[in-house]
Amino acid sequence: MPSIPLQRTLAISSLVYAASLWGLVWYPYRLLSEAGVGGIASSLFTYATPLLLIGWLHGRVLREARGRWLWLAAIGLTAGWTNLAYVLAVLEGEVVRVLLLFYLSPLWTVLFARFLLHEKLNRAGWAVMALAAGGALVMLWQPGEWPLPANRAEWLGLSAGVMFAASNVISRHLEGVAEGAKAVSVWAGVAVLALIGLAFRPAELGFMADAAPTTWLLLLGVGIAIGSMTYAVQYGLARVPANQAIVIFLFELVVAAVAAYFLSDERMGVQEWVGAVMIVTASLFSGHMENDQSKETHHV
Repeated sequence: MPSIPLQRTLAISSLVYAASLWGLVWYPYRLLSEAGVGGIASSLFTYATPLLLIGWLHGRVLREARGRWLWLAAIGLTAGWTNLAYVLAVLEGEVVRVLLLFYLSPLWTVLFARFLLHEKLNRAGWAVMALAAGGALVMLWQPGEWPLPANRAEWLGLSAGVMFAASNVISRHLEGVAEGAKAVSVWAGVAVLALIGLAFRPAELGFMADAAPTTWLLLLGVGIAIGSMTYAVQYGLARVPANQAIVIFLFELVVAAVAAYFLSDERMGVQEWVGAVMIVTASLFSGHMENDQSKETHHV
């Protein structure tokens, strides 16, 4: 058993690893899209990979949680939409703008927690809400137009953040459920939603007829990476305070911004950077939004 300092170092390293990969994973999805694999189809194959390869290892903990399968299904659907919408958004839109809209999730977490869990905000909480909302307004504002997402990709990024917040709040009912059961729920949730999407867009499976071996290898590689990221997040969140974890997760934005600059030549203007700073600052202080008696550490 590693010592406590070593455990903490490993936990922080796990979160940095996961944040870095999430900041980069949009690029192989774009490569898959260029190879003819649509976002729904690539989501199905990449999330079905860890589900089929290692999901069965968690059969025991799933059976132990059978009295809470309804909540696990809710986690699967909300987290499933989070991941599916993220993939579709980064395929169509500007990566950093999509991620910034996603990181409005503390704002939605406050609202869900208030109405579903009856948690009350302190003054810092109201300030965080105002800062996050203000950042979105600054980033999205255009003269003569409503400050709303400009295209489908940005709406998808925004909805992914909403569902991420919902899955976090729902997970507070699952404190006693093993992380493996939650991981399987997430992978299965993405797979189920992708299957429903493919029922409406079956043409996305057309790539299977003549896909190159490199395409299949890329799908397998992304699937294995997603499985490793899921475990890395679970390991880290179980050993790192939530306030510190959100700071580490924001490293994803840095990695994504640098990667988008070099890999897709994306640029952000001054107005977008100002909004970004406000949203990131709100996320940094999101751990202080609730009254002390209602704070909980939750693992997703």
